[in-house]
Amino acid sequence: MSVPYVFETYELKAYGLKAYELNTCGLKRNILAISRSILALVLMFAAAISHASAAINANESALSHNAAALSQKESATRQVSSLKAHFNKQFLVGSAINAQQAKKTNKDTHAIIIAQFNTITPENEMKWERIHPKPDKYEFSLSDEYVNYGLTNNMFTIGHTLVWHSQTPDWVFEDAQGKPISRLALLARMKDHIHTIVSRYKGKIKGWDVVNEALNEDGSLRDSKWRQIIGDDFIEKAFTYAHEADPNAELYYNDYNLYKPDKSAGAARLIKSLQDKGIPVHAVGLQGHYSLTHPDLSELDEALTLFSTLGIQSMITELDVSVLPFPSEAEQGADISQDLDLQKALNPFPNGLPQKQQDALSARYRALFSLFLKQQNHLSRVTFWGVNDANSWRNNWPMLDRTDYPLLFDRTNRAKAAYDAVIALPVD
Repeated sequence: MSVPYVFETYELKAYGLKAYELNTCGLKRNILAISRSILALVLMFAAAISHASAAINANESALSHNAAALSQKESATRQVSSLKAHFNKQFLVGSAINAQQAKKTNKDTHAIIIAQFNTITPENEMKWERIHPKPDKYEFSLSDEYVNYGLTNNMFTIGHTLVWHSQTPDWVFEDAQGKPISRLALLARMKDHIHTIVSRYKGKIKGWDVVNEALNEDGSLRDSKWRQIIGDDFIEKAFTYAHEADPNAELYYNDYNLYKPDKSAGAARLIKSLQDKGIPVHAVGLQGHYSLTHPDLSELDEALTLFSTLGIQSMITELDVSVLPFPSEAEQGADISQDLDLQKALNPFPNGLPQKQQDALSARYRALFSLFLKQQNHLSRVTFWGVNDANSWRNNWPMLDRTDYPLLFDRTNRAKAAYDAVIALPVD
């Protein structure tokens, strides 16, 4: 019969279907298992990626935090590592500033002055030809700006200079006909000049270079018009008038090459003679216009020791270190009357300072400040003559258009290796 066949066929079909279904279900289970495995792998891989990403982010965050901390540390170091902070227990550290700097027209230079120095000296703004150009005319605009700059920034402000043979107009020494005036007439002009200026800034300017460069290299008195007309006592008169105008101001004698034995001895005699007459002299200013080889530091050390025996302080008042050769080392100093033709051999670094000279400058400044620290009990101030290399007078003396590198900050106001050498010195 066909039925069984049909039945058998049906059963076979049914069996085949079941088998197919079973096989399909198995396949589905296999696929599901594989899918789950793949999903697990994917999830594990994703988790690994997420973990790695989190770790990277954490590391980046840590690096960013460390970088920020380092930046803050470097910033703090820059703020703490200043000349005035480093030597604050030893002596004042200052700079001469010019009219543009007093007006704050150069923001970068202003920032250096404020950060690095706690005392200032006017480069030219208070010299006779600027502040008193005519008999009946005083010009106080620039000097007022300078003094206000010092007051605003809480600086020990210096007045420079009251009596000097240079940068003093001829009319000071002459009558209307151009002939030399009398002793009494010149003393009257001196007194008027000193009283007018010192009284104007009484209590604001703390120290005055009363007399500047009155000695020859052998220690004798320079035969200036002041001495020719008034006599040897013109110096004591100047100090007397300054003390009358402001009894609380410090009064200084200032000169260059005072490291030379003959000249330092002459300065000591001069100061002692004033002291013997009861005329106050509070300090002697040694202009520090030096080079890589001069002065011999033993001579400078002996000069500072000599002045300490007078019971007064010494000051390095116009510090700079020329890296250039000179026609003769004997001409070192600050005699501004020297005017020589520019020579290539004497201007060897017009486009930048080689590393060898940078190293020599660093070593020289390190040696100088080591000596200053040795003499710190008798040294009250160290003042650089200028803020950076660009505005140093050394670029034009003793010949125009030379390129010199005498200070601690370069022409772009960056600290030089010499600055690092100075700031690295240990202080007590």
